[in-house]
Amino acid sequence: MAETWNKKERERKKQAKKKEKNEKKQERKENSKGGHDLDDMLAYIDENGNLSSKPPDPRKKVTINSEDINISGVPKQEELDPADLVHSGIVMSFNNDKGYGFIKDQKTQQSVFVHVKSLEEPVKPNNKVSFEIEMGPKGANAVNVKLVR
Repeated sequence: MAETWNKKERERKKQAKKKEKNEKKQERKENSKGGHDLDDMLAYIDENGNLSSKPPDPRKKVTINSEDINISGVPKQEELDPADLVHSGIVMSFNNDKGYGFIKDQKTQQSVFVHVKSLEEPVKPNNKVSFEIEMGPKGANAVNVKLVR
């Protein structure tokens, strides 16, 4: 069977591509340096945070304490004294049937919800009480409610 003209043309193009590929490969080998030096591959960060090819000056080194770094923008909360957490107030209303009521804080005049489960002893309206405030899903709740005598 004789080869057709089309088949010969395809074979010739294939050989030309192969030759061109080998020439490019040889050219890359000749133009490339030998092994790269480690110093050529390193990058440094200068005192301004920019990339640089020169190592930073050790005399300009600044030591930073990790506790001083503030990522969120909110300052760290100082530890609170347990005595500051206890509030005092007067029971404005309390419904024993429903099991809840409200206490008016003496300092802030804020009305705080109180549930019967948070009481350490039964309370009545106009009783003086001490309590702690805990934030619930619907707002401030009084917990650890005790009568003040």
